[in-house]
Parts: sequence; structure tokens; C-alpha cells
Amino acid sequence: MNEDVLAVVEASAPRRWMGVIMLAVVSLMSFYVALLGGPEPLWQAFLIVVGGAAMWLAMRMWRATAGRVELTETELRSSDGQVIARVEDIESLDRGVFAFKPSNGFLLRTSQPASRVWQPGLWWRMGRRIGIGGVTPGSQSKFMAEMISAMIAQRG
Repeated sequence: MNEDVLAVVEASAPRRWMGVIMLAVVSLMSFYVALLGGPEPLWQAFLIVVGGAAMWLAMRMWRATAGRVELTETELRSSDGQVIARVEDIESLDRGVFAFKPSNGFLLRTSQPASRVWQPGLWWRMGRRIGIGGVTPGSQSKFMAEMISAMIAQRG
């Protein structure tokens, strides 16, 4: 399937590195404080769990932000071929300040619910809601959102 890609959202190298480094620092600080010996063993265990979760999240973000989100005439997909949403199923787009959306991104609502997927720093999907953005440049997200808005307007 060789469709033309109309718009792309991908993490820039500095944003990608900054996001991963910040999570790794949180992880290392949690481990450091836990190993120094806290007031109670329960707090030490909590800090070790937080440190492990932050390191796991940093590794997930590193893998996820290696890809990109592509918009074609028929679908919104990940660069690995996973279909995020079909354009015909997109009902609305929200870029508002108070929308529950990723940083520098936008929120889509679809007519058909789909499985939950989370690619930290790039996109997520929960049921009928899809968030695009994170450690991505706002200019790319804005362009893609405008393209999707035009496609929705053209359809209706």
C-alpha cells in the first residue's frame, strides 16, 4: 500500500533526548535516595518502584519516539504500519488549551472504539480518544491537525 503521506509528526532529536534524560534522572534520583536509607523500609521500597517505573518509561519513550505518525488520505498510522485511526472514522479534533491532549499536540475523537495503545512522547489511544503529540514540535502537530480538520470539513 503506497499512499502518499500528507503530513508527518515525529520527535526531533533534542526533544527526544531531553524527555528521555529527564525520566532517567528521576529514576536515578529515586534509586539514590532509596539507597541512602530513608526513614522506613516501606519508603525505600516505594522509591525503588518509582525508580524502576521511571527507567522503564524512559526506555519505552526512547523506542516509541524513534518512529513517527503519518497522515495519508485514508488513515492516520504509525511509521511501523500500525493504523491509529481511519480518516473516515474521525468525528472531531480538539486543539484547545483545556483539552486533555499531549503537549504540542491535539486530541481526536473517533466513531469506533479501538484497543488501548500508548507510545510515550508520540501518541496514545484510549477507546474513542486519540492523543497525538508529546515530545514533538508544535509546528508539525499544528499542520497535521489543520489537514485533518480540512478532511473532516470536506467530508461534511
